[in-house]
Amino acid sequence: MVEEQTAVETAHRDIFAKCRSDGGYFGIMRAQNDHYFTRPTLPPIPGRRMEYDGSETVMWSVNNYLGLADSVEVKQAALDAVSEYGVSAPMGSRMMTGNTPFHQSLEAELAEFTQKEAAFLFNYGYLGVIGTIQSLVGPDDTIVMDKLAHACIVDGAFLSRGQLRVFKHNNADSLESVLKHVNKSRKGGVLILTEGVYGMTGDLAALPEITALARQYDARLYVDDAHGWGVMGEHGRGTADHHGVQDAVDIYFGTFAKAFASIGGFSAASSDVIEWITYNARTQVFAKSLPMVYVQSLRKTLELVRAGDDRRARMWENSRALKAGLANLGYFVGPGEAPICSVFIPVKDETVETVGVRTVGYLRKRGVFVTAITYPVIPLGLCMFRMIPTAEHRQEDIDFTVDAFRAMRDELGVDVQIAGEDLTKVRKVFGQ
Repeated sequence: MVEEQTAVETAHRDIFAKCRSDGGYFGIMRAQNDHYFTRPTLPPIPGRRMEYDGSETVMWSVNNYLGLADSVEVKQAALDAVSEYGVSAPMGSRMMTGNTPFHQSLEAELAEFTQKEAAFLFNYGYLGVIGTIQSLVGPDDTIVMDKLAHACIVDGAFLSRGQLRVFKHNNADSLESVLKHVNKSRKGGVLILTEGVYGMTGDLAALPEITALARQYDARLYVDDAHGWGVMGEHGRGTADHHGVQDAVDIYFGTFAKAFASIGGFSAASSDVIEWITYNARTQVFAKSLPMVYVQSLRKTLELVRAGDDRRARMWENSRALKAGLANLGYFVGPGEAPICSVFIPVKDETVETVGVRTVGYLRKRGVFVTAITYPVIPLGLCMFRMIPTAEHRQEDIDFTVDAFRAMRDELGVDVQIAGEDLTKVRKVFGQ
């Protein structure tokens, strides 16, 4: 008995003990050495059709909204940059030796397009969000965050030194209640954090209401528009532009990892705010400058995005066709206003893990690559298929996919009816 207790205590004292357990993110899959549902091996070039597990599949899990990942013009810009500068230039951080006229030109172009005074580049979108929040929020300040905000926003909030409050997803009444409470005893500033388009479900932040509340309660608003930048609004200017409130957003953040099919991100705001972020965002101050191959190719991509109304029209047409085809089969398609297609099914007699594995496995074997989202991302008792229609998809891809969902419904006996308590759960996902 003493020996057993000693063994338990020894394991508890070993920081590596958890690594031999099935805990942590996707712990069961990791313990099973799964590479089918988690970390699947795919070819590097994204497209509407990609090889998976030895077979061609229609790909619905890549955020290549405008189909620019394989753009000949962007590739040429990158090749020209590599030929002239290599892959390392410039060396050093922007603060020391890595600041170039080309970085500054890209920032000026981003500021102009987003209708802000200035912009600042980050090497990664995730670290850009963290760095921006961390640089602005101090011990006396308060962060008010949407409950379903992306992990980078959550991490930025926790890594800042401010107080954290959370409001119900996309719920203006809940936000106002939190702001009223905060204002009773606030010592410093208040920063509201929200996404523009929620990437899991495709619903849009209620920015007209949120911006009005920010002004009413003397708060600032930060919008991470990863899935709206290049997609929503006039010429892809973003979700705030779509709502007509771009000027009321204090800090607009866009990433290059979605519609721009690249890497990096930027914050855009007034000149004084951007200068402060430039000097105080630790995730960039102490990082090497974004290489020229990305700076120059992103400048070309920005041109294509701004002139990409035809691409956006095809993306929207494909999104509407996919949603309509699945809805006609009886599937519950989420009410999100973005191109993202979220499809819900109830989970009754099986665990969410079993349902997710069974259905996703079936679809992939039928040649349709989708991702399943389950609890705790969405409420227990639901399974959601998240699909990204792009400008590159064709009607034949949509027809093929709808046929696969029809076969899954009929051959596996998948219940597609969302009603009663399940409908209430879905509505909660969308803040309704």
